[in-house]
Amino acid sequence: MEFWKFLFVPTILFLVIVAPLWISMHYRSVNRSSRSLNREDRESIEHMLETVDKLTDRIGTLESILDVDHPDWRAQVNREQRDKE
Repeated sequence: MEFWKFLFVPTILFLVIVAPLWISMHYRSVNRSSRSLNREDRESIEHMLETVDKLTDRIGTLESILDVDHPDWRAQVNREQRDKE
């Protein structure tokens, strides 16, 4: 019986103080680690950014070609957008 009395107080202290802190800190660290990007995600984002840069360059090239061939194309596009509104 003395053994159970000896373990009663430390068990209650562990359950009331240590266990909740341990659990909350564990899930906080799991949440932080899941928020960061892994290597595959970073590579995918870098590939998408390269694609966006290429497409931006292509759009610039197409706009410069249109400026030479049809100088007033921007005004026509603006008029069409205003008519839709």
